[in-house]
Amino acid sequence: QVRVVESGGDSVHPGGSLRLSCAASGVISSINAMGWYRQAPGKEREFVAVNTGFSSTSNYADSVKGRFTLSRDNVRNTAYLQMNSLKPEDTAVYYCNVDGHMFNNSRVQRFDIWGPGTRVTVSS
Repeated sequence: QVRVVESGGDSVHPGGSLRLSCAASGVISSINAMGWYRQAPGKEREFVAVNTGFSSTSNYADSVKGRFTLSRDNVRNTAYLQMNSLKPEDTAVYYCNVDGHMFNNSRVQRFDIWGPGTRVTVSS
């Protein structure tokens, strides 16, 4: 089995910074993509950022470009989301999604797993 857990959510003032972490654990063979999504109260879940692992570049939603940075530690199967210049509209539960392959009874099996989320609140 593979488990994904986010951490780092907190309450901050506008203009503040936070770093979220997403750790994948288990019998992982490889990880393709690690991405961040968020869901604000009363809204649908939306894309924030993703790194496919095939290059060092990450893709971002227009609303966070220049403020958020996604990085990966492929040894630790962990992704980080550095969030700077936070705004009240960044308030949401942030979810990590991990797509990859795991070992299952000597076979390699695809997985696509969401973490339970971590809450970020930006308010004065």
